[in-house]
Amino acid sequence: MTRELRWRIIALQVVMVVVLVAGAAMSFWGSNFTNEQISGQLAPQKIFFPKDVSTVPEPEKSALQPYLGQQVLNGEQAHIFAENYLGLHLRELADGKVYSELSTEARLEKDPALKAKKDGLVQTAFRGETLRSMLNQAWAFSIFGTVALYAGFGLGAVALIVLGALVFELFFAKKPIEVKATSPSFTTAPTRA
Repeated sequence: MTRELRWRIIALQVVMVVVLVAGAAMSFWGSNFTNEQISGQLAPQKIFFPKDVSTVPEPEKSALQPYLGQQVLNGEQAHIFAENYLGLHLRELADGKVYSELSTEARLEKDPALKAKKDGLVQTAFRGETLRSMLNQAWAFSIFGTVALYAGFGLGAVALIVLGALVFELFFAKKPIEVKATSPSFTTAPTRA
């Protein structure tokens, strides 16, 4: 290996370390930003898990059990609350019918008393499904935050490996010995007459 090639490799390693460290730092920042935003959006809503789930059927009961009485502050909690608490209540609200089905039924209802009752169900279903959707969206963003966190760890590990190779190249690897290249001598071939 020539000196020029060695210094090119060292320069490439320095660039790689800088790029990988910057990528790791941005990944950690992105993860932290995402999680802070999720918590910052959920905390003021003051959504709490129920303190007692003895009347909740399985499998929802098992999913809610670890969070009894806690405030919903992160994506995982938001997802569990949305699917296993709100989802259960929304299914029970109108025998499993969703907002669009309830809305259609309410519009087609001719009896004013039944229409008023169905309109109330429509409003409740709309609000419940909207909240459920927002909580699941917080969970989806928390997944991106988790991926960014692991990406930061991966980029940091690769940066350490490249840094180790750079340190080895600078301080422990054999230094190239310059060997003067001799140019081959060309002799002319005898000419035939």
